[in-house]
Amino acid sequence: MAITRLKLFHAPASRSARVRWTLHEVVGEGFELERLDLARGDQFAPAFAALNPNRSVPVLQVHRHDGSVQTLIESAAIVLFLAEAYPAAGLLPPELGSPERADVLQMLQFGATSADRLLWQIRLHEKVLPPAERDPGEVERSRRRFQQQVEPQLAERLRQGPHLCGSAFSAADLVMGHNVLWARSCGLCGERLFQRYLALLGRRPAFARAFDDVMALQA
Repeated sequence: MAITRLKLFHAPASRSARVRWTLHEVVGEGFELERLDLARGDQFAPAFAALNPNRSVPVLQVHRHDGSVQTLIESAAIVLFLAEAYPAAGLLPPELGSPERADVLQMLQFGATSADRLLWQIRLHEKVLPPAERDPGEVERSRRRFQQQVEPQLAERLRQGPHLCGSAFSAADLVMGHNVLWARSCGLCGERLFQRYLALLGRRPAFARAFDDVMALQA
Protein backbone atom coordinates (compact mmCIF):
# COMPACT_ATOMS: atom_id res chain seq x y z
CA MET A 1 0.00 0.00 0.00
CA ALA A 2 1.53 3.30 -1.09
CA ILE A 3 3.13 5.54 1.52
CA THR A 4 2.08 9.17 1.18
CA ARG A 5 3.78 10.81 4.15
CA LEU A 6 6.41 10.03 6.78
CA LYS A 7 6.86 11.93 10.05
CA LEU A 8 9.69 11.29 12.49
CA PHE A 9 9.74 12.38 16.12
CA HIS A 10 13.43 12.81 16.86
CA ALA A 11 15.92 13.89 19.51
CA PRO A 12 19.63 14.50 18.84
CA ALA A 13 22.17 11.91 20.00
CA SER A 14 19.50 9.24 20.48
CA ARG A 15 18.51 6.11 18.59
CA SER A 16 16.22 8.22 16.43
CA ALA A 17 19.37 9.51 14.69
CA ARG A 18 19.78 6.15 12.94
CA VAL A 19 16.19 6.39 11.71
CA ARG A 20 16.71 9.96 10.53
CA TRP A 21 19.82 8.79 8.68
CA THR A 22 17.84 6.01 7.02
CA LEU A 23 15.11 8.42 5.97
CA HIS A 24 17.64 10.72 4.34
CA GLU A 25 19.09 7.70 2.51
CA VAL A 26 15.74 6.51 1.14
CA VAL A 27 13.64 9.65 0.62
CA GLY A 28 16.13 12.51 0.89
CA GLU A 29 14.30 15.47 2.40
CA GLY A 30 10.89 13.97 1.72
CA PHE A 31 9.75 13.52 5.32
CA GLU A 32 8.61 15.63 8.25
CA LEU A 33 10.78 16.03 11.33
CA GLU A 34 9.62 17.04 14.79
CA ARG A 35 12.36 17.49 17.36
CA LEU A 36 11.77 16.66 21.01
CA ASP A 37 13.73 18.05 23.93
CA LEU A 38 14.13 15.03 26.17
CA ALA A 39 15.84 17.03 28.93
CA ARG A 40 12.77 19.29 29.07
CA GLY A 41 10.49 16.25 29.25
CA ASP A 42 8.73 16.56 25.89
CA GLN A 43 8.45 12.75 25.79
CA PHE A 44 6.09 12.85 28.78
CA ALA A 45 3.53 15.11 27.14
CA PRO A 46 0.18 13.27 26.93
CA ALA A 47 -0.02 13.63 23.15
CA PHE A 48 3.38 12.02 22.66
CA ALA A 49 2.80 9.35 25.30
CA ALA A 50 -0.30 8.37 23.34
CA LEU A 51 1.95 7.68 20.33
CA ASN A 52 4.61 5.81 22.28
CA PRO A 53 3.77 4.51 25.76
CA ASN A 54 7.52 3.91 26.28
CA ARG A 55 7.94 7.71 26.13
CA SER A 56 11.05 7.50 24.00
CA VAL A 57 12.24 8.22 20.49
CA PRO A 58 12.16 7.31 17.67
CA VAL A 59 8.53 7.42 16.66
CA LEU A 60 7.77 7.17 12.97
CA GLN A 61 4.28 7.84 11.64
CA VAL A 62 3.58 6.17 8.30
CA HIS A 63 0.66 7.68 6.40
CA ARG A 64 -0.75 5.54 3.59
CA HIS A 65 -2.83 6.20 0.52
CA ASP A 66 -6.00 4.77 2.10
CA GLY A 67 -5.81 7.35 4.91
CA SER A 68 -4.48 4.97 7.55
CA VAL A 69 -1.63 5.96 9.86
CA GLN A 70 0.73 3.40 11.39
CA THR A 71 3.03 4.26 14.29
CA LEU A 72 6.40 2.50 14.60
CA ILE A 73 8.58 2.86 17.71
CA GLU A 74 11.53 0.43 17.48
CA SER A 75 14.57 1.89 15.71
CA ALA A 76 15.94 -1.33 14.18
CA ALA A 77 12.50 -2.38 12.97
CA ILE A 78 12.02 1.06 11.41
CA VAL A 79 15.39 0.88 9.63
CA LEU A 80 14.48 -2.54 8.22
CA PHE A 81 10.96 -1.39 7.28
CA LEU A 82 12.32 1.58 5.34
CA ALA A 83 15.00 -0.52 3.65
CA GLU A 84 12.31 -2.93 2.43
CA ALA A 85 9.78 -0.21 1.55
CA TYR A 86 12.31 1.66 -0.62
CA PRO A 87 14.33 -1.06 -2.39
CA ALA A 88 15.77 1.42 -4.90
CA ALA A 89 17.98 2.77 -2.10
CA GLY A 90 19.87 -0.55 -2.17
CA LEU A 91 20.08 -1.00 1.60
CA LEU A 92 19.29 -4.72 1.43
CA PRO A 93 20.50 -7.38 -0.99
CA PRO A 94 17.45 -7.93 -3.20
CA GLU A 95 17.26 -11.72 -3.19
CA LEU A 96 15.08 -13.01 -0.35
CA GLY A 97 16.72 -15.84 1.55
CA SER A 98 20.16 -15.18 0.08
CA PRO A 99 23.30 -15.52 2.24
CA GLU A 100 24.08 -11.86 1.59
CA ARG A 101 20.69 -10.67 2.81
CA ALA A 102 20.84 -12.95 5.85
CA ASP A 103 24.24 -11.50 6.75
CA VAL A 104 22.94 -7.92 6.61
CA LEU A 105 19.93 -8.83 8.76
CA GLN A 106 22.17 -10.60 11.26
CA MET A 107 24.52 -7.64 11.66
CA LEU A 108 21.62 -5.18 11.88
CA GLN A 109 20.16 -7.17 14.77
CA PHE A 110 23.56 -7.61 16.41
CA GLY A 111 23.90 -3.84 16.45
CA ALA A 112 20.38 -3.30 17.79
CA THR A 113 20.66 -5.90 20.57
CA SER A 114 24.08 -6.98 21.87
CA ALA A 115 26.05 -3.84 21.01
CA ASP A 116 23.24 -1.42 21.81
CA ARG A 117 22.52 -2.98 25.21
CA LEU A 118 26.11 -2.60 26.40
CA LEU A 119 26.38 0.98 25.18
CA TRP A 120 23.11 1.86 26.90
CA GLN A 121 24.34 0.46 30.22
CA ILE A 122 27.39 2.70 29.97
CA ARG A 123 25.31 5.78 29.23
CA LEU A 124 22.73 4.88 31.86
CA HIS A 125 25.27 4.63 34.68
CA GLU A 126 27.45 7.52 33.53
CA LYS A 127 24.88 10.10 32.45
CA VAL A 128 21.23 9.20 32.99
CA LEU A 129 20.62 7.80 36.45
CA PRO A 130 20.78 10.01 39.54
CA PRO A 131 24.30 9.87 41.02
CA ALA A 132 23.19 7.76 43.98
CA GLU A 133 21.89 5.06 41.63
CA ARG A 134 24.89 4.86 39.31
CA ASP A 135 27.09 1.76 39.42
CA PRO A 136 30.67 2.32 38.22
CA GLY A 137 31.12 -1.43 38.27
CA GLU A 138 28.39 -1.86 35.68
CA VAL A 139 30.10 0.71 33.47
CA GLU A 140 33.38 -1.20 33.62
CA ARG A 141 31.69 -4.56 33.05
CA SER A 142 29.82 -3.24 30.01
CA ARG A 143 32.94 -1.63 28.60
CA ARG A 144 34.90 -4.86 29.00
CA ARG A 145 32.17 -6.94 27.37
CA PHE A 146 31.95 -4.52 24.47
CA GLN A 147 35.71 -4.69 23.96
CA GLN A 148 35.74 -8.48 24.19
CA GLN A 149 32.54 -9.38 22.33
CA VAL A 150 31.65 -6.58 19.93
CA GLU A 151 34.82 -4.80 18.85
CA PRO A 152 36.69 -7.94 17.63
CA GLN A 153 33.78 -9.00 15.41
CA LEU A 154 33.42 -5.56 13.88
CA ALA A 155 37.16 -5.15 13.42
CA GLU A 156 37.46 -8.47 11.61
CA ARG A 157 34.72 -7.48 9.19
CA LEU A 158 36.24 -4.07 8.54
CA ARG A 159 39.58 -5.69 7.77
CA GLN A 160 37.87 -7.68 5.04
CA GLY A 161 35.96 -4.82 3.41
CA PRO A 162 35.04 -1.16 3.72
CA HIS A 163 31.57 -1.87 5.08
CA LEU A 164 30.28 -4.36 7.61
CA CYS A 165 28.86 -6.77 5.05
CA GLY A 166 31.37 -6.38 2.24
CA SER A 167 31.89 -3.69 -0.35
CA ALA A 168 28.35 -2.28 -0.37
CA PHE A 169 26.78 0.08 2.16
CA SER A 170 23.74 -1.58 3.74
CA ALA A 171 21.11 -1.31 6.44
CA ALA A 172 23.56 -2.99 8.82
CA ASP A 173 25.85 0.04 8.53
CA LEU A 174 22.98 2.34 9.46
CA VAL A 175 22.55 0.64 12.83
CA MET A 176 26.11 -0.41 13.58
CA GLY A 177 27.64 2.77 12.17
CA HIS A 178 25.52 4.71 14.65
CA ASN A 179 26.73 2.34 17.39
CA VAL A 180 30.38 2.87 16.46
CA LEU A 181 29.86 6.63 16.63
CA TRP A 182 28.22 6.17 20.04
CA ALA A 183 30.99 3.82 21.19
CA ARG A 184 33.74 6.27 20.28
CA SER A 185 32.04 8.92 22.42
CA CYS A 186 32.46 6.42 25.29
CA GLY A 187 36.14 5.86 24.58
CA LEU A 188 35.56 2.55 22.77
CA CYS A 189 36.30 1.49 19.17
CA GLY A 190 39.60 3.32 19.30
CA GLU A 191 41.36 1.35 16.56
CA ARG A 192 42.25 3.30 13.46
CA LEU A 193 40.05 1.10 11.27
CA PHE A 194 36.97 2.35 13.16
CA GLN A 195 38.05 5.92 12.48
CA ARG A 196 38.45 5.03 8.82
CA TYR A 197 35.01 3.40 8.80
CA LEU A 198 33.34 6.48 10.26
CA ALA A 199 35.19 8.72 7.83
CA LEU A 200 33.77 6.63 4.98
CA LEU A 201 30.24 6.87 6.38
CA GLY A 202 30.70 10.58 7.02
CA ARG A 203 31.17 11.24 3.33
CA ARG A 204 27.58 10.20 2.71
CA PRO A 205 25.32 13.28 2.43
CA ALA A 206 22.57 11.50 4.39
CA PHE A 207 24.96 10.92 7.31
CA ALA A 208 25.85 14.61 7.48
CA ARG A 209 22.17 15.60 7.49
CA ALA A 210 21.23 13.03 10.12
CA PHE A 211 23.81 14.20 12.64
CA ASP A 212 23.79 17.93 11.94
CA ASP A 213 22.07 18.66 15.27
CA VAL A 214 24.38 16.76 17.62
CA MET A 215 26.44 19.79 18.57
CA ALA A 216 23.28 21.64 19.62
CA LEU A 217 22.45 19.01 22.24
CA GLN A 218 22.23 20.25 25.80
CA ALA A 219 23.43 17.57 28.19
